[in-house]
Amino acid sequence: MGIGAITLVLLAVAADLWVQRGAGAQPTIPASAIPASAIRVDIGSRPVSRPVPGGFIGLSIEYRSALPYFGTDPARPDPVFIQLVRNLTPGQSPVLRFGGDTTDWTWWNTPGVQRPAGIRYTLGPQWVNAAAGMARALDARLILGINFESDSSAVARTEADALVSGLGRRYIAGLELGNEPEVYGTLGWYATRAGVSVPGRPSGYDFARYLSDYARVLRALPPGVPIAGPASGAPQWLAGVSEYLAVDPRVRLVTFHRYPLRRCFTPVSSPDYPSIANLLSPAAASGLAESLQSAVLAAHARGVPFRVDELNSVSCGGARGVSDSFASALWVLDTLFNMARVGVDGVNIHTFQKAIYEPFALRRSDGRWQAQVRPLYYGLLMFARAAPPGSRLLTASASPGGHVPETVRLWATRAPSGRVSVTLINESRRRSVTVAVAGPTAAGRAGGIRLRAPRANARTGITLGGQSFGAATATGQLAGTPRGFTLTAVQHRFVVRLPPVSATLVTVPAH
Repeated sequence: MGIGAITLVLLAVAADLWVQRGAGAQPTIPASAIPASAIRVDIGSRPVSRPVPGGFIGLSIEYRSALPYFGTDPARPDPVFIQLVRNLTPGQSPVLRFGGDTTDWTWWNTPGVQRPAGIRYTLGPQWVNAAAGMARALDARLILGINFESDSSAVARTEADALVSGLGRRYIAGLELGNEPEVYGTLGWYATRAGVSVPGRPSGYDFARYLSDYARVLRALPPGVPIAGPASGAPQWLAGVSEYLAVDPRVRLVTFHRYPLRRCFTPVSSPDYPSIANLLSPAAASGLAESLQSAVLAAHARGVPFRVDELNSVSCGGARGVSDSFASALWVLDTLFNMARVGVDGVNIHTFQKAIYEPFALRRSDGRWQAQVRPLYYGLLMFARAAPPGSRLLTASASPGGHVPETVRLWATRAPSGRVSVTLINESRRRSVTVAVAGPTAAGRAGGIRLRAPRANARTGITLGGQSFGAATATGQLAGTPRGFTLTAVQHRFVVRLPPVSATLVTVPAH
């Protein structure tokens, strides 16, 4: 097999003592032997997944946060936003979704229709022109939420016509009718003056009624434009993917939402309650992905891609100390690999202005754009480097007779270039781990860099290869002097000691 390079991405979460011990250098490993405590990991040569598509990592942005992110000037969209998106999708067309809760709170003024009670935001030419300028700058593909909770074909048609004509069909990946319609009959769409919450549909609104409403309103949308949906977060709706796809042949993208933890209405004793321990549990990553697997297979059986177009750590806008911690970077890295494992064709990280789980916060001052890059973004950036488009998962497991601790999870991918990436996650909060990795080929020396932070709950002080975005960035690019280290093969394996709260990317030239 022609391997251009072997890249080992080794990720560990453990005690907060790592920074105090000196995180800058690779701990010395004896040149003549592999430590007895080392986990010996073998990387297989046969792919075990579909290729990772281009544009795998995207963003999901609430409508009213779009202009604060990329600005109002179609000719000069926010260059920091543009660069931060490009970092995650180098040489690719990113997939950006606009919607979320604001899908059903937004409309375009519709002639002859009184403004619905649930509307809180009005789209207009400024929004469309600015979004078109951003789409051109990125060559982006857009998923656009269309108001469905108003249950009005006229409202949906007017909004869709305005967005399609203003943005141009080439940039539209799909019109997404509604957002999480499973809650239309239970959660309030608006409140009366007396403070009484009024839902958008009658109590008991279910999947069958949704399909009937959906088919009726869908007929009003512009012909020939692809449709995405059902934009649901309900586990019980996953079983209806085939039935949903039968509604209209224009449905060209299946979309579902996932959050492992919930801040709203969740008791502290629940495994869904936001904490670092719960975020780093297997259920928050592998369990999240496995809940989608049957629906992914159903969509692929019909030749339709499946996208988690709203994903983040904690629903209801995130949780402080969890969603904004370095642990969120480690969670999202593991979760993206799990999503690729079950065949998901892409994810969109949900965000809006001042959300706790924002991957970055943007602001403009004195005509100059700046961004504060949050820990979550570093995890996205690590995945983008470890799994470029076309990468396929390989087996990564302990050598025969060996054992991988419950706190350690392994990933391996091979890129089209031949590069093999191995990701190892150690969730122990108290132990370092030594790993000895054997890939499909061997080499004498390798170079590596680290992703690290002071502790699992750190919000600042994060670096990748010695570089960071700092307290604020005006370029959207990592800054500072790059720092790395060199490894020497021991018994045809590269031995890496994984310190607490760190990630390591090792590149091994093939011979």
